Amino acid sequence: MTGPKAYLIYSSSVAAGAQSGIEECKYQFAWDRWNCPERALQLSTHSSLRSANRETAFVHAISSAGVMYTLTRNCSLGDFDNCGCDDTRNGQRGGPGWLWGGCSDNVGFGEAISKQLVDALETGQDARAAMNLHNNEAGRKAVKGTMQRTCKCHGVSGACTTQTCWLQLPEFREVGNYLKEKYHWAVKVDLLRGAGNSAASRGAITETFSSISRKELVHLEDSPDYCLENRTLGLPGMEGRECLKKGKSLNKWEKRSCKRLCVECGLAVEERKAELVSSCNCKFHWCCAVKCEQCRKTVTKYFCVKKGGQRGKYESAGSRKKNLRLRKKH
Repeated sequence: MTGPKAYLIYSSSVAAGAQSGIEECKYQFAWDRWNCPERALQLSTHSSLRSANRETAFVHAISSAGVMYTLTRNCSLGDFDNCGCDDTRNGQRGGPGWLWGGCSDNVGFGEAISKQLVDALETGQDARAAMNLHNNEAGRKAVKGTMQRTCKCHGVSGACTTQTCWLQLPEFREVGNYLKEKYHWAVKVDLLRGAGNSAASRGAITETFSSISRKELVHLEDSPDYCLENRTLGLPGMEGRECLKKGKSLNKWEKRSCKRLCVECGLAVEERKAELVSSCNCKFHWCCAVKCEQCRKTVTKYFCVKKGGQRGKYESAGSRKKNLRLRKKH
């Protein structure tokens, strides 16, 4: 099924999938200098609206992955009349001691519809369009690459003499983690200058991109300096950004966020106390109400601020360590 009819049938799943991609992007980059701002999430094809850097590459990949993931899941849930489990390999030998069986998530269906609807947004034929389409495909490859094999044992008295196995979608977080790793190793393609819409240029673009694995993210431009405010590019800079320092549940990346967002950008870290008010000690009263108390808790938060007497100048690594101070604001 193609065209407007296909869009009408799958539009709610496409919208939900794109939203899950946005949410995952914000999670993956919450404590990075670039934190997946709203303005970066438009899958626009207009070359003047967005940069062609590795952040744009991730946005395309995670959005495409989100759409494919949601279409595949909804297919398996029976939301579409023309789609169900993938049982094309059932009964075939998959490996030593196991056979394909059960109800595999129909990732082929999700891939086909996602490719049809998401790639249709890309109308150009230049290097930027080729980059976006490549990253869309990388997102779909990420979903396929993170599928998980689930098996059920068969045998007398609980013996696992043979297994029946099928493929299931992972948690979408696994797809996000996979693509975040690809983001760090994204391949830069030096084609932006002079790569237009002529037949010769299009041929060179196609040849270049076809030589790069479709599992890899690609970009054409270097990322700007996200430390500094740049109103032309719509970058707010790091001043005022919150960071994390303490907490048993924090991972290493989160614990280093103050250094990464503040110190390495020439800013100081300021400690602020805040009072949180939340409902607590809730009790059900017959009939029919729930009454809660208001509990107050003082928490400590950290923010990037300008250093006294300095305006946006970077420091050497040695002086950064000496000048890192926590200033308490009362």
